[in-house]
Amino acid sequence: MALKAYNPTSPGRRGATSRDFSDITKGKPEKSLTEPLRRTGGRDGYGHQTNRNKGSGHKRRYRRIDFRRNKDDVPGRIESIEYDPNRSAHVALVCYADGEKRYILAPKGIRVGQTIVSGGKASPENGNAMPLSAMPLGTIIHNIELQPGRGGKLCRSAGTEARLSNREGEYATIVLPSGELRMVLSRCRATVGSLGNEEHQNVVIGKAGRNRWRGWRPSTRGMAKNPVDHPMGGGEGRRKGHHPQSATGVPAKGGKTRKKKNPGDKFIIRRRKKKGRK
Repeated sequence: MALKAYNPTSPGRRGATSRDFSDITKGKPEKSLTEPLRRTGGRDGYGHQTNRNKGSGHKRRYRRIDFRRNKDDVPGRIESIEYDPNRSAHVALVCYADGEKRYILAPKGIRVGQTIVSGGKASPENGNAMPLSAMPLGTIIHNIELQPGRGGKLCRSAGTEARLSNREGEYATIVLPSGELRMVLSRCRATVGSLGNEEHQNVVIGKAGRNRWRGWRPSTRGMAKNPVDHPMGGGEGRRKGHHPQSATGVPAKGGKTRKKKNPGDKFIIRRRKKKGRK
């Protein structure tokens, strides 16, 4: 996928970029695999605003994605590569040999007409899903389960990938995109390959209206508010000595928010790399 630039016919067009969708092969989604997506606009059942800077946005339908990849030993043919407005990665429509259709996350380099398969007997090829115990060490993977049968939870956004580093006993060690080294049960499944649409992070929005189409309303900086409205509000000048935090007092820019006794801590061998450190 490549990015498409525009001539500066307006201030919003100057510098803006978008995806060229050259790898998309179908426009409308498979209707049997979609369902209505209810928009709240950041309001609760009483109409009170409970989520700031959220609202409006284009109408969408939700695509049901097969994160479990539990249709074992049944070959499936890639019918199309489609755009999904609900996630950064593209999705692929798979038609299995028994006639069932499912959506999966589209790996990088996958093509229409390609055959994929799931299960412990599958070969470690791009798009195939299998337990970590059946993969060669060093395999690039995505859509990784944390609990067997619960579906993939890690590495599901555009351009992400992890690497199977080691296996010892009933656990496998994987290296995540953040640099974190983590143990996962070898019975958990993952999909071979990295996710496509890797240029997603380089898209320049260009104008505020384009964010409104995505469902994001304008946000005001906390330091520009009054003390009654934000913990960082008020004061004289710009250097006010406020600690960076959200409107509800959650620390930002390096503040620790993880629970001290998180059950998943025992599976982390090496913490993720902090920003600014090599």
